[in-house]
Amino acid sequence: MNRSLLLGGLCLISAAALGCEEEKVIQSTARAPSAPSASAGTAASAAPPRAPIDESEFVESDKSRDPFRSYARLFAEEMKAPDKVQLDIVLRDYSIDELKLIGIVTRLEPARAMVVDPTGKGHVIRRGQFIGRPDLVRREGTATGTYQVNWRVDRIRAGDVVLVREDPTNPDVPAVSRVLPLRTEADLAR
Repeated sequence: MNRSLLLGGLCLISAAALGCEEEKVIQSTARAPSAPSASAGTAASAAPPRAPIDESEFVESDKSRDPFRSYARLFAEEMKAPDKVQLDIVLRDYSIDELKLIGIVTRLEPARAMVVDPTGKGHVIRRGQFIGRPDLVRREGTATGTYQVNWRVDRIRAGDVVLVREDPTNPDVPAVSRVLPLRTEADLAR
């Protein structure tokens, strides 16, 4: 037993002697161009320089977003938003009666025409576009109400523009057509 106690004591003394050695700091002989001079000699002066911080780095953008910002409110507002109309309608705020045809160009493909709204602003239209304020049609026999039908530019001829309004829920009903003349009867009477 004395022998194992003696062996354990020697191990403790040798471990303590190894752990009590002084730390040696080894410095590199090669210096970087931005390193401080050798006369400073402290470990704190060997730290890399701080990078400059610009205020624009703290502004939220697509490249830098706030990880703690909650987007739940945006999704809730998106759910409350009404359904967007899928048709691209030119002059949605004006009825067909309020528009005046002032010019036609038929040598282009597709042909184009210019109409003027009540404010005096001109708009170029072409075949296939939907124009004017949509008309509301009431469904018969259902309590759900109404749906929209729009005027579509069907043809652009030398003296007029032909508009067509089709009812998508009643394909058996023939399409309604309307003509916007370049010259009205009042213009021809002059």
